[in-house]
Amino acid sequence: MKRIVSISLGSSKRDHRVSLSILGEEVIIERIGTDGDIDKAIEKIRELDGKVSAIGLGGIDLYFTIGNKRYVVKDALKMAKAAVKTPVVDGSLIKDTLEKQTVKLLSNVIPGGIRGKNVLLPSAVDRFGMAEAFHNLGANILIGDLMFALGIPIPIYSIKLLKILAYILLPVLTRLPFYILYPVGEKQEKNTPKFTKYFIWADIIAGDFIYIKKYMPERLEGKVIFTNTVTSGDKEMLKERGVRYLITTTPELGGRSFGTNVLEGFLVAMQDKRLPQESDEEFLERIGFKPRVEILN
Repeated sequence: MKRIVSISLGSSKRDHRVSLSILGEEVIIERIGTDGDIDKAIEKIRELDGKVSAIGLGGIDLYFTIGNKRYVVKDALKMAKAAVKTPVVDGSLIKDTLEKQTVKLLSNVIPGGIRGKNVLLPSAVDRFGMAEAFHNLGANILIGDLMFALGIPIPIYSIKLLKILAYILLPVLTRLPFYILYPVGEKQEKNTPKFTKYFIWADIIAGDFIYIKKYMPERLEGKVIFTNTVTSGDKEMLKERGVRYLITTTPELGGRSFGTNVLEGFLVAMQDKRLPQESDEEFLERIGFKPRVEILN
């Protein structure tokens, strides 16, 4: 039996567990929220170390990769070091590879493709590959890191400027307590519409779902949401608000899509089931794990 567990700084209300039979083996995938308590998360990781196949870090990134530079997140490193036997992953590999490819899939799904579409990315430092993919496909991107993470009402319209700001700010920001930069625990459950005009401007709203859910307006008629970690309740809420398409990088499992850290943990845990020279994409396709594409309205 394989067991992959995501230890998340997010709300425990979003916890989920699913059991699957894959290639003749039982696989348990689980998400455990710690309501923003890093000490509790570290304690849980220590408890699971050596007892599960892989541990994912949820609601936090181990590092941000911008271009050819990598910035380690101090609080996430504390969590990762709590395990000495079990592999710990944060989903970065999935964000840099499969998410970029799913953007190309999106180009073939939505009417008119990506070129010329307005794309709002509330946060791009944690999904630089996604931002680049939209840019390279000819989208008009609006990067909201300054607005949504720091409360500075300045939109960013270029990858080049994002790189410059990242090089200046991330060495400092990654050393701050993570809750300053990202909503954790119960803060994830509260919807406080913010910078609404940019949501209205966008054809596609892409990236971290917690940011999208926390700040989106009441109505999102005709919008495309490209994200991850969406529960059945989230899907219904998006449908009620008028969203047309919901696309997630990871498949729907037991009524929800898990985070990229879970999918990366799954790939690590299932190494013994891979064929020689089989890529991540080929393996996931072989077992039927495909991005979710749903028409909600």
